[in-house]
Amino acid sequence: MERRRFLSYLTVGLAGVVSSVLALPALGYLIAPLFARASEEFVDVGGVSDFPRGSVKAVKFKDPQPLPWSGRAADTAIWVRRAPAGGAPEFQVFAENCTHLGCPVDWRADSRLFMCPCHGGVFHEDGRVASGPPTQPLFEKQWRVEGERLLVRGPLLPTPRLRQ
Repeated sequence: MERRRFLSYLTVGLAGVVSSVLALPALGYLIAPLFARASEEFVDVGGVSDFPRGSVKAVKFKDPQPLPWSGRAADTAIWVRRAPAGGAPEFQVFAENCTHLGCPVDWRADSRLFMCPCHGGVFHEDGRVASGPPTQPLFEKQWRVEGERLLVRGPLLPTPRLRQ
């Protein structure tokens, strides 16, 4: 085999290997929705008495049905708001992510607002948009109370407000 033909085959072969390696993340992105599923499992996030009336509290837990490659992304957090006495609904459970670009929001008890540090989004304590770039309220998670325990079901991906 002459040198020019060998180098030509080698170039085409290496280009094929490099293109395949670069295409793997794109392929993963395209097929990931096939594996995405909402968790049907409710997760115990604490006792009802752990959330005093009129309070907002962060709760961390592990996704009950993580994808095999989720790694640390299976660790998630929510904000649990318990309405003052007589408030309806009794609880509101929010995803920790801003609806603008997904940055984790922070609760500011002194102003009773959720703040997004990335682009200045501000949400009222009931999840409604107060100001900033977000146009949607905070994503809500489904919840229920069994006995004296608060259980939360969270879809894998945030969705618009869920109703009980």
